[in-house]
Amino acid sequence: MTQKIAIVILHGAGTPKENFAKEMISKISEGFGKKLKKENPEEKLVFQSVFWSSIFENEEKKLWERVQKGGDLDYNFLRRFAVEFLADAVAYQPASVADHNYDKVHALLAQCLSSLQAKAGSYAPLCVISHSLGSVVASNYFYDLQVKQENIGPNTKRYTGHTPLEKGETLSLFYSMGSPLALWSLRFNYFGAPISVPSPSIQKYHPAIDGEWLNFYDKDDILAFPLKRLNHHYQNAVTKDIEVNVGGLLTNWNPFSHIKYDTDNSVIDPIVDGLVRTWLNVND
Repeated sequence: MTQKIAIVILHGAGTPKENFAKEMISKISEGFGKKLKKENPEEKLVFQSVFWSSIFENEEKKLWERVQKGGDLDYNFLRRFAVEFLADAVAYQPASVADHNYDKVHALLAQCLSSLQAKAGSYAPLCVISHSLGSVVASNYFYDLQVKQENIGPNTKRYTGHTPLEKGETLSLFYSMGSPLALWSLRFNYFGAPISVPSPSIQKYHPAIDGEWLNFYDKDDILAFPLKRLNHHYQNAVTKDIEVNVGGLLTNWNPFSHIKYDTDNSVIDPIVDGLVRTWLNVND
């Protein structure tokens, strides 16, 4: 019996459709099958998308309606994009009140990991693919598991299982796309410390896994930054910052490239390579 790989995908800021990961899942599955040269990749990879912005969606709609009524505004399309990004970022921040959004978002991620382990197995290597603000959510979640357990809220604890996958102990691959993590590092002295990829516990379950953290950024994407030069902690944690040129004729030369990472082959191909290598390491 082969060991499946569990893959969780987090979208970026804004309010995408609930099936936001559909095309990316299709391209990864197709590429995985071709490179591994085996049939039925769906039997080897298990995907779970995390539609975390649904937690803020209704309130952000109300906010947008009310600010529009407040006065005449220009650049509505750009302004709506800015409002959605900043509103998600502000709403997600930890707060002193009970039942805060930081805990709600992480509780949803915990439920998704629970669903993943039920389908992929308790010891399945875990791959995290995250875009934009989703990379901050993923980073915070696994940092709390690895280092700051006191930050884990009551809702998140309620949904976090006791299997190695659910506890983040099988985290093997981490892919950040268009990530603003460099900006979030300003919250900490000397730009803070990142998560460990692979998990420090991975050797207990899969000693052949090396793991990797690839950070994809487009130089035209004003929200994305390389990470390795932040400090020596990031230098050691991030395997590689990869500059890409994502999007088509209308987007690959401007800031709207920010929303085009998830289906670009320059991003998909390295992710597929990592999945193939990891699958072979645990199944050979």
